Amino acid sequence: MVARESKMSFVVAGLLLGILMAAMDNTIVATAMGSIVGDLGGLEQFVWVTSAYLVASMAGMPIFGKLSDMYGRKRFFIFGLIVFLAGSILCGLAQTMTQLAVYRAIQGIGGGALMPIAFTIIFDLFPPAQRGKMTGLFGAVFGTSSIFGPLLGAWITEGISWHWVFYVNIPVGILSLILIAVYYKESVEHSKQKIDYFGALTLIGAVICLMFGLELGGNQYAWGSAQILSLFAGFAVLTLLFLLVERKAEEPIISFGMFKRRLFFTSNMVGVFSGAAFIVATIYIPIFVQGVMGGSATNSGLILLPMTVGSVIAASLGGVITGKLPYRTVMVFSGLLFLLGTYLLSTLSPDTTNLLLTLYMVITGFGVGFGFSVLPAAAVHGMDMRQRGQATSTNSFLRTLGMTLGISIFGIIQRNAFTAKLEETFAGMGQAPGGTSNDPRAILSPAARAEIPAPILDKITDALSSSIATTFLWTVLAAALAFAFALAMGNARLLDQKRDS
Repeated sequence: MVARESKMSFVVAGLLLGILMAAMDNTIVATAMGSIVGDLGGLEQFVWVTSAYLVASMAGMPIFGKLSDMYGRKRFFIFGLIVFLAGSILCGLAQTMTQLAVYRAIQGIGGGALMPIAFTIIFDLFPPAQRGKMTGLFGAVFGTSSIFGPLLGAWITEGISWHWVFYVNIPVGILSLILIAVYYKESVEHSKQKIDYFGALTLIGAVICLMFGLELGGNQYAWGSAQILSLFAGFAVLTLLFLLVERKAEEPIISFGMFKRRLFFTSNMVGVFSGAAFIVATIYIPIFVQGVMGGSATNSGLILLPMTVGSVIAASLGGVITGKLPYRTVMVFSGLLFLLGTYLLSTLSPDTTNLLLTLYMVITGFGVGFGFSVLPAAAVHGMDMRQRGQATSTNSFLRTLGMTLGISIFGIIQRNAFTAKLEETFAGMGQAPGGTSNDPRAILSPAARAEIPAPILDKITDALSSSIATTFLWTVLAAALAFAFALAMGNARLLDQKRDS
């Protein structure tokens, strides 16, 4: 018994390290983004560094979830670790924004296996009475990684180079790989199923067409251009094909039958909209700190610290109290705080103090943190072992879809608001003194920023601040929808299921 518990501890440690690595990588990149843009250029392209990762991970999630149900969790978790580490090495070698986006996509393929399979393994190993505690632990580690990520990313970015923020994944990933390979002995009982590859391809193709249409429209191409209209047409056709294929598939990549379960549907919708809103904060707060407040990468990392501390505390609490309260009660409280936090972020201006921004971050982080541990448990509530991989991967897929669309849609809002404000400010001037109005990324570089005349710098920072505040105002709508679905989750509790469910 002692030996078994010891092995179990090593397995949990290996899973936690995998989650730590994947989650920490995202926060490191967010903190270093200002420096990356300042070095590589392409402010208009920086969202693709994050989007490429999200799209790639999203593409793999349903397939890896189904494969893990068929052939076992272990081999695909290890595969995810290896691919993620390879992508990390390539990202560290990137010399252009395009290269970085491609290499982040490789990382994303690995990440698509790590997160959902790690949670599925926990649901396989532990009975319902212990799952709340374990998901709380995993949620806390997810949040803790967000604390170390910004600090480590800021230190590496300023002390060495942003290229090195990706190499920190290597020792963590290797240790996780060893622990899982040596100590995780899973059951050989699996469900043989057919992989719905055509369903996966049509779904991911539809998402990619939509993202490219939203990102390129009004930027590289006019909204009414043949290119953009073709992308939207592709989205419509592929979405229709996906729906038709899934209705006839023997084993659909996303089972519509699961959505007939009230708790599964509502918990996934909460994840979609809360993810769409929260990803905006993780991307644009560092940009606000460096571009508007004139902070360094270190400052932007420290500013994110209160938000991540709040999410860690909430994730831990969520896992504990889910065993005592209905999922809905926890998520309604979470939704209210998150809604308040996103509204407060919409009031940001050049006059906002560090203290106020810190307070806004704490509220936002605490509000979203409960979902890290509660929503995965709610999504698999009542599912048997043959369904857990698919249920968990669908939950991760939809949450990632929300984040991906959030980046694209809210990125359009921020870009258009910024451009409009600059054009209004410098109307008739053609270009601001120093040539900065046509190169706004200059304000993210301390050296270039110092060369901009103060009156011009004030106008540019005001435009950037206004565009970010406008973007956060729109995220209030997404937070409100998340709250609405939380209200509809029902009265199910974690312990209202059989021990072997």
